[in-house]
Amino acid sequence: MDCPDAELSILIVDDPQIAVLNKQYLNRNGPTNVIAFPMRTGPFTNITPQLLGDVLISVETALREGKRVGISMEERFTQLLVHGILHLLGYDHETSDQDAHEMEKKSDEILKLINT
Repeated sequence: MDCPDAELSILIVDDPQIAVLNKQYLNRNGPTNVIAFPMRTGPFTNITPQLLGDVLISVETALREGKRVGISMEERFTQLLVHGILHLLGYDHETSDQDAHEMEKKSDEILKLINT
């Protein structure tokens, strides 16, 4: 991803914790699987340009989703972490179908690299 010196924070939370943050920052009700807070946007990005941002993952949701699709919680967690990092790098699946396709393609590419 051409970010060899990049930094990010990963916060592992439960469903009640992520639900509060989901409501507070995204105005969405209930828990979600991952939330990303990019630090490379806005007026102060030059202060710490190597800081990508924060990725929050609900371990309870990752476990539940993994069970539902027949994969381990660890595999689902990795998928969510890659998804969150892509959001930090500017990918957004909610803007258009084409953007969603590009994000999914990049996610699949990265997960394939991780699994080899």
